[in-house]
Formats: sequence, structure tokens, C-alpha cells
Amino acid sequence: MQQKYDFKTIEEKWQKYWEERKIFKTDIDQEKEKFYLLEMFPYPSGKLHMGHVRNYSIGDVMARYYTMRGKNVLHPMGWDSFGLPAENAAIKNNIHPNKWTWDNISEMRSQLKSLGFSYDWDREVATCHPDYYKWMQWIFIQFFNNGLAYKKQNPVNWCPSCNTVLANEQVVDGQCERCSTPVGKKDLEQWYLKITDYAERLLDDLKLLEGWPNKVKIMQENWIGKSIGANVDFKIAGTDRIMEVFTTRPDTLFGVTYMVLAPEHPYVKELTRDTEFEKDVDTFLDKLQHLSDLDRTSGKYDKEGLFIGHYAINPMNSKEVPIYIANYVLMDYGTGAIMAVPAHDQRDFEFAVKYGIDIIPVVDPEDPEIDLYNLKEAFVAEGKMINSGEFNGLNNIEAIDKFIEYLEEKNLGKRTVNYKLRDWLISRQRYWGTPIPMIFCESCGWVPEKIENLPVLLPTDVVFTAKGDSPLTTSKSFKYTICPKCGGKGTRETDTMDTFLDSSWYYLRYVDAKNDEEIWDKLKAEYWMPVDQYIGGVEHAILHLLYARFFNKFLFDIGYAPSQEPFTNLLTQGMVLKDGSKMSKSKGNVVSPEDIIDKYGADTARLFILFASPPEKELEWSDAGVEGSFRFLNRVYRLVYELADLIKGASDNYEIKNTDDKELSYVLNSTIKKATEDMGTRFNFNTAISAIMVLVNELYRYKSLENLNLNLLKHSVKCLVLMLSPFTPHICEEMWQHLGNEQSLYFENWPKYDEDALVRDEIEIVIQINGKVKEKTYVTSGLSKDEFLEKVMENEKVKVLLEGKEIIKIIPVPDKLVNIVVK
Repeated sequence: MQQKYDFKTIEEKWQKYWEERKIFKTDIDQEKEKFYLLEMFPYPSGKLHMGHVRNYSIGDVMARYYTMRGKNVLHPMGWDSFGLPAENAAIKNNIHPNKWTWDNISEMRSQLKSLGFSYDWDREVATCHPDYYKWMQWIFIQFFNNGLAYKKQNPVNWCPSCNTVLANEQVVDGQCERCSTPVGKKDLEQWYLKITDYAERLLDDLKLLEGWPNKVKIMQENWIGKSIGANVDFKIAGTDRIMEVFTTRPDTLFGVTYMVLAPEHPYVKELTRDTEFEKDVDTFLDKLQHLSDLDRTSGKYDKEGLFIGHYAINPMNSKEVPIYIANYVLMDYGTGAIMAVPAHDQRDFEFAVKYGIDIIPVVDPEDPEIDLYNLKEAFVAEGKMINSGEFNGLNNIEAIDKFIEYLEEKNLGKRTVNYKLRDWLISRQRYWGTPIPMIFCESCGWVPEKIENLPVLLPTDVVFTAKGDSPLTTSKSFKYTICPKCGGKGTRETDTMDTFLDSSWYYLRYVDAKNDEEIWDKLKAEYWMPVDQYIGGVEHAILHLLYARFFNKFLFDIGYAPSQEPFTNLLTQGMVLKDGSKMSKSKGNVVSPEDIIDKYGADTARLFILFASPPEKELEWSDAGVEGSFRFLNRVYRLVYELADLIKGASDNYEIKNTDDKELSYVLNSTIKKATEDMGTRFNFNTAISAIMVLVNELYRYKSLENLNLNLLKHSVKCLVLMLSPFTPHICEEMWQHLGNEQSLYFENWPKYDEDALVRDEIEIVIQINGKVKEKTYVTSGLSKDEFLEKVMENEKVKVLLEGKEIIKIIPVPDKLVNIVVK
């Protein structure tokens, strides 16, 4: 009777087996080389989606493969569990975010286990658990004590519906990305981390990340945005004020024809107060309330400005130029002021044309195509300085240093390095986040909570319908406390931390997740860190990965991280698409992992998602592809069960006895070599699976023969199951057991290939005539060019094809093909 592949029974059986025996538990083993494998942990929304399944399947294959290669693999999982959705659910459903979150964690943990992922669940962390956020607060205090955490007032993006600050990236077309409410500006005192102190190291150390995709490193480099130039002082005529501007092009100073202040610059209010320009300036500022900084600097919106009635004095020629405010200049980038050179900057050119401002070229590229005094657009070509006083005639690039020397000599400016990277605003006016462990005292100012009093717990007596302020302000038991320094009255900070902080160090907590006495044992961190392979979506290329690098460097500096960089290798997997689009409820193209597991089993889901596309490419969902993967597993299952009794008494030692044995041995060892290379270095899981499918076909061919080499067959079947096991662990455990093995194959060694078996006595070659394939035949491998041609020309079909034709040229490629050119 044919054995049925009962995937539900098999998968439930082996998941229980693994859990009861703690098969995936990992400890330090100095005898083995460690391998720390980590996928980005999920937000517990309640349901896994196919993007999760792909991410974690990729990681699980690697974890199982490297374990079989003899490495001590750390493969943990946890939950990025603070955040706005839980709080919104609390308001909507009248349920505490704590319960909503932990219910979702329980659901998603069960889903992950149902997919057979090899996580060491004893290391599980959740960022919303006090045992975790205690140490988040400890890290914040270290930042504060080292002068890297500070509070200042600043205009921020504010969503009145979510009642919280939004990062620039969370404002889309002037609206909150989550609830689509128009976003305004609000002046708030906020906590910041001085990531800018690490800008140069974050940039320089990108060269250490040889195992990262170049596109990710380029994205981080652009985000940090290092510029080398000069700060230049422009006096404001009729006042004692100075506008300091940063420029990378001091060679164009003589071409400055107007200046621009950020509308929020404090000089703007000061210069226009009680003037005819005040009302128009206020109106202009109101228009900017619903635009994020990203919107203002993008190309989506017209560049708009307003003259404010004052002039700046060009330090190079003492000419007065008008001062404008404009929507594209930001207060928190550089100095909040810019000099404008319309002839040599397209944005400045368009603004100057729009507002009728002079355009003065100061570089002559000596290009007949460019009419310097009738420009249709700005140009940045290299050339000779003109209209620039004593600098005329110099090459403009060479003149840059001379301009800076002049500015420094005359005390008009100085050489400067600038970065686009801004300090990290980490305050959030929400409840469901890590409380900021700071207390304000009228006598002492801001004081950190005592370490022995951590964690500062989230209170339960809060009101979630509070508008405008953090719900923590509604808890008197939380808000009012004692100053840790002087013992007087104190008031707790009622903002919570941006959840990006929680995910910036979780990889370090995994090394010693249950330590109550210290953040982690440094010896354990030294053994496991850095993460050898990190896996996640490319959408995290900038913020999460940059913040994690920043945290790791700070923790390294204070002696808690053993390496400068947290992640040695990075794999960014592509999205899962259906019908050419990203899966989403609104498009109605979502495929539920639970439905696939219920209908086909977890192994089929894993196999398809790993076979359909290389990890870094987008994956197009295919119901037919899932069916095909299911049929393949059924085929393998039947094969192993058909052969199990036949090979039960066979030995693991075998000899090659005939050409059929040799062909099976060749295919087997080719498959092992291909799978080893694809899984160990290239992560081309799809081609590894293809090679395994070729081996299955060969085993079906071989078993139909009369005289079987049972020892070779046993060895081949065992290798098949071992190679397939990282992809489809449940069915392979079942087949492994049926083959008479008692120990879980999780602890078995990865098969090794025999180089000698990869040499074929005969190989198939292709015969082309005028570039078209006409025949395929077998010849002895390793023939010389003359011997190779002789065999080809002896082929009867070739003789017929060449009859009556003149041979012009013969192009042989020994052991592969020959192309005969005729007329």
C-alpha cells in the first residue's frame, strides 16, 4: 500500500518533539566556531504575513545548514512590541495595550512554531517587558551621563489625531502616514540623542562592512550627507546681526544675488516685527504648517519665497543683496540660512527667475553652447573665475581653497565640515513605549532616575483619550515623585521613547536575555558578537540599521559591546508580490500563511517561498508554484518509503560497479557540491533546490534498474534527506526516522562530496551547424582538440547534415560543443 504524506500529523509530531527536547537551545561551546544568525524581529500585529514567512524561512535554512556544518549557531527570536498600533487598539476596543500586545505575541509565537523555525525560545525578548525596558532606560541614562542626551525646544511634526510627534519620514503629502490626518507644526521640548557626534565614524566605518549590499551602504552615506566647505558671515545691513551660511562652493561668493532664511529662523520674527512685512510672513508660516521637512525639500512642491524687507552685505564685495524666506530652507539643516547663486544652482536659478532677482555668472566654462549673460538654466561646469575681483582667471575648483584662506585671514568665515544627519528626536507623546527615566527638579534641573530604581514602570492609572499630551500626564502616581539628587519634589518626564531605540540593541540582549543583574555578561557578548548574518527588508536600510550601528558604537565606547559594528553580513530580502503588486488588504491580494499551512503544510510553504526566487529578489506568489512544491514533496516521500525496506540492511560503504552506478554517483556528488556552494556562500536557495530535484529524478531512474547497488542507493537517499532538511525539516525528520535513524537529523553532519566522482568518462556535447543545434552526442571526456573533432566528424548524423556542403570553418570547444560553419 502506498504511504500517504500526512503533513498535518507529521508536522505536529516533530514540532512537539523539538520543543519537548529543547533541540534548538544554544549555549556557549568554546570547541565550536560560533555563528550568530538573526532575522529582524517583528512587531506583534497578531498575524504573520508572507513577508514574515519569507524572511524567517531564509534565516531558518541558514541556521540549520550552518548547524549541520558543525557551527554553534545562535538563532533567537523576540518582539518589537511597543508602538502606536497597540495604543490605538486600546482606545478603539477599550482594552489595555499590554493585553492586546501579549495576546498578539502568543498568537504569532504559535504561528512561528507551526512553521518549524529553529529558534532558541529560552532567549525570547519583548521590548514591552519591564525586564527589557529596564535596560533600555539604563542605556538612556548612560547617554545622558556621557553628554549625548539633551532636551531642547523645537518645532516638530504633530499629528492631532494620533496626538504625537511624527518623524519626517512619517509625513506623506502633508498627512500622517498612519491615519491620513493633516499634520501641523508644534513647538515642544523634546529629548534628543547626539547621533551627530558619531557622524564621521558612522560614515568612515561603512568601509568595514564588506558583507553588506553596496546599495545599503550608499543609502546610509547619502543620509549622513557629509559636505566639506566653509561657514561664511554675511552682515545684515542696518543691524548688528550676522547671517552665518554654510557653502560647499565658496568660489561662487561673488555670484550671490540673494540670501534665504528658514521661515522659522528667529531672525525672521525679529526683523519683521512691527513692519509692513510682518503679516505676510505670518501667513507664509501658516502655509508651512502642513508640510514636513521632506516635503519642503523634495521636488513635489513649487519653491515659494517672500522678501522680508532687509538686505545682507556680501563679505567679498560689500554689495547688498535682498533677504528672502523660502519653503525649501530648513532651520535644522546647517545654519538655517543659505546664500543663493542663481547662475550655478538650478534651484536658485528657478527662484531668481520667478522673483526677478539678478543672475551673475562667476565661472566661465568657455563653452560656446553656454550664453553666460542670457542663461536658460544654471550650470555647474568647471572653468575660469570671472566677475570675482582678484580671483579672476583662476580655475574655480582650485580657487575654492584660496577663497577659504581669504575668509579665514579676514575673519569672515572658516573651513567647515557639515552633515545632513540631524540629532535623533526620540520623544513621543504616547503611553505604549519605554518611559524616559528623567526627573525634573526646580533646584537640580533634569536628573536621571537612580539605577537601583529601574525600571521606571508604565503606570496603569492612565486615560487613553487624552488629547495633545502623553497619556502619562493623566497618572498622578507616575508624574509626581522625588528628586533622586536632592530629595525634593520632582516631576517625571511623561514622554516615552521612540520605538526605534528598543530595536537598536536587542541583538546584544539575546546573548544573555535572562540576566537580571546586568545588561548582559560581557564574556557572553564577546563570544557571540558581532552578528554574523543579519536578515531583513531593505526598507530598514537607513533608520533601523543606522541607529543600531550608532547604539553599538556607543556601547563599544563605554565598554559593553565587544565590536565596533553589530552586523558583519547583511541580506536584504525582496518583497512578496501577488499579481505584480505588494500584498495588501486594500488590493485584496493577501495570501494567508495559515491557509497555506492548513492546505499544504508548513514544509510546502517553506519550499515554495525558497524555491520561487533568490532571496534578494522580489517573489511573485504563484498558486501553481505552491501546488508544484507540494507534489514534489509527495514524490520524495513516496521514493524514500519505497526504498526504505530495500536498503535497510545495506552498508554505508559502497563501490562503483557499472556505468549506472557512476552516473548516480556523479549526480549525487554534483548535487552536494552545488547545494553546498549555493547555501554556504551565495544564498541561492532556489538553485540548490533545483539541484536536489535533479537528484530525485536520477534516483527514480536508478531504482527502476534491475541490478541495484544497495549500498550506493542507501548513501544517496540519506544524502537526499539531509540536503533537503534545512528547507523542509518536518518531512525530512519523518523520513530520516523511517530510514532507521534514532537521533534528530538536526544534529547530523552536512554531506561531503567526492571530487573524483565529479569526473565523467563520457560527457554530452552539442553539435551546431551555422550556430543552430543539430545533434547531441556523447564523447569521452578530456580529448584533445584533434581527437574531439575526429569523434564529431565520425558521427553519422553529422555526415548526413554536411553532405554536399562546403565547410568554411570549424569552431570546437572540447567537452562542450562544436560549431561547423558551412555554405
